[in-house]
Amino acid sequence: MSKFVTTTYGNRKEILKFPDHYVNMPITVSDAGVVPNAEGKKIVPAGTILGGGVISDNTKPAVKSNDDKADGVLFHDVDVTYGPAPGALLIHGFVDLAKLPEAPVAAATTALKQITFIA
Repeated sequence: MSKFVTTTYGNRKEILKFPDHYVNMPITVSDAGVVPNAEGKKIVPAGTILGGGVISDNTKPAVKSNDDKADGVLFHDVDVTYGPAPGALLIHGFVDLAKLPEAPVAAATTALKQITFIA
């Protein structure tokens, strides 16, 4: 049996307010500090604010960073159960605040200059 298990989520969660205007970049999402859910999976949810200097150095893993070091917003859920995994980081666009797992703090909103959060 393979250690990799595919999870099907059905429909993807849409975090965008206007889904026709956005820019993403590829990243690696860190598994550090991610707590397993009831099924034993470590899922970083779409809408998580990430940082870690990934815009200036995309070899670094993106970590949760709801502060002045924020680089962007995770575009889709990422399963990091078996270690760091690829994901997409929203670096420009319009995000629906109601669809985020945690609202951005003022410092994160300021750091994310090309992302507009809309209620």
